[in-house]
Amino acid sequence: MQRQSPAKTTKRGSQNNPMSENKAEVTLGAIVLAIAIGFVVYLSQSTGMRLAGDTYNITAGFRSAEGISIGTDVRLAGVKIGTVAGLNLNAETYRAEASLAIQNGIQIPDDSTLTIASEGLLGGHFVELVPGASFDYLANGDEVLDTQGSVSLVTLLMKFVGGGAE
Repeated sequence: MQRQSPAKTTKRGSQNNPMSENKAEVTLGAIVLAIAIGFVVYLSQSTGMRLAGDTYNITAGFRSAEGISIGTDVRLAGVKIGTVAGLNLNAETYRAEASLAIQNGIQIPDDSTLTIASEGLLGGHFVELVPGASFDYLANGDEVLDTQGSVSLVTLLMKFVGGGAE
């Protein structure tokens, strides 16, 4: 005859209760989920992330888009007003076509200029918006015609060292 083993006991001396283990797992899971949600909220606020409905898109063609990529800041008077949402090469014009997501509520005159600027000698780049004086404003899908591409530091140094003869 086989002998039946007695029920397993825990440190408290009672039989295993699967419900008490589930409560602990659920509580721990809820705590981890709350921390994860808090982290996502913190990141979205600190990086200035916005919902897709909070922006409108404008486009611009640059001779050289060196230094910018998707996610690069668009700034007006040093304040971030949007980001680069897309960057493609126009095969017909050989220009970099940038799509910029601008915050709703910011009106941009249609004679404004976009420039790719540097944050410093070794810093990153951003798209600087220099507003024009027109009373007509850009709408969703419009194009900024006056642009200035980035200036390569290496090219400038080569001109300086070579005496500017090219």
